[in-house]
Amino acid sequence: MEQRAVVTAGTGGIGLETAVGLAAQGLAVIVVGRDPERGARAVQRIGAAATGGEPRFLAADLASLGEVRALAARLAAEGPLKILVNNVGAMFAKRRQTVDGIEATFAVNHLSPYLLTELLLDSLQDGGPSRIVNVSSSAIGLAKRTFAAVEPPGGYYGFHWYGRAKLANLVYTLDLAERLRGSGVAVLAADPGGAATAMTDGTMTSPTIVSPPLRLLWPLVRRRFERSTAGPASLAARSSIAAATDPALDGRTGLLIGPEAHPVPVFRGSTDPRAVADVLRLSRRLAPTGERS
Repeated sequence: MEQRAVVTAGTGGIGLETAVGLAAQGLAVIVVGRDPERGARAVQRIGAAATGGEPRFLAADLASLGEVRALAARLAAEGPLKILVNNVGAMFAKRRQTVDGIEATFAVNHLSPYLLTELLLDSLQDGGPSRIVNVSSSAIGLAKRTFAAVEPPGGYYGFHWYGRAKLANLVYTLDLAERLRGSGVAVLAADPGGAATAMTDGTMTSPTIVSPPLRLLWPLVRRRFERSTAGPASLAARSSIAAATDPALDGRTGLLIGPEAHPVPVFRGSTDPRAVADVLRLSRRLAPTGERS
């Protein structure tokens, strides 16, 4: 029976390299993205590496919770899932809102993968043993650990808000791992360590993305950004591919797979009980999932 894997934001960068790696291991990969032309090119490349089922592209704007719901319904109707890789991520130079009226950084980096995951849990359990992989970021190290509201106090700084949204998603990931322990669905996070992608090339060149104290050190900060995002996406995808398929991880859950493709310690703020409660409360209020909310 064909084993299906879904990779969001899978038409370029780390997502595409992850999809190629999964297809090479025999999975029938479905990549999700906004642009059908990019999707067609991605499917062609994935198909060249595939050793199992034919790859496919599904169009969805994951900044829209309505489109996330429609995507989940379509995927669920097609049957069991073996792998879900929530690779979607975005950093914005200026504050913006989604069509749902939610701050976009939090919506894209956390609410979108949260909602898609919750809506596909039955399909993943039907496909078990299965794995959920949520792509994280080292940017969480400079994030504010407060989740009383969607937006943190203070001004908008793209890098810090991105890190905070990724921290929220890591908090959710680790909590979900405990909730699903023993269910046959493993939940892992993957830190790619950075790569040269459209996101990093487009936003990490301006001092406006960091807080004023760091702007005073911008030459140093920018050099660090440049070094951390200079590698190829194929190398950065190793952590996601390992989290999704490494047999050494069979039966294990609640792990963070680092850039070298093996487990690393999780950020200590990601298990704080107050953060867990606040992230879940926000997520359930802004992206309700019916009986699972």
